[in-house]
Amino acid sequence: MQIQVHSDNHIEGSARLVDWVSASVASKLDRFDDELTRVVVHLNDENGEKAGAHDKRCQIEARPKGLQPISVTHKAESLELAIDGAVDKLANALNHQFGKLRSKRSAAQPQVAGGGAGRDALLEEDFMADEQLRNS
Repeated sequence: MQIQVHSDNHIEGSARLVDWVSASVASKLDRFDDELTRVVVHLNDENGEKAGAHDKRCQIEARPKGLQPISVTHKAESLELAIDGAVDKLANALNHQFGKLRSKRSAAQPQVAGGGAGRDALLEEDFMADEQLRNS
């Protein structure tokens, strides 16, 4: 996974900042390393020189292999909080996206006749239907 960091004119894009952001993003998204080609981080100070609440913004775009990009944004009062919030949002979005794909793949696989998770689901469905009839 390649990580790129961009910042606006109000945030000094030093090598130290790029290293820190890259390390923070990589450590929190390492479980998706094989599934992502690139992660692009955009840092902005929306008020420029003026101080203000929630004026630091971090937008992160992740490019999963073979899928549409996923983009999240988080605003906070400090750059560190904005980055942490955006990375957490992205991790949740990626968990959701890849979880849906895993569910589709497992549903597409044929069930073994006479057993397995499919049979358990049917038994649970029958049990719930019986419970509803009893409670009616």
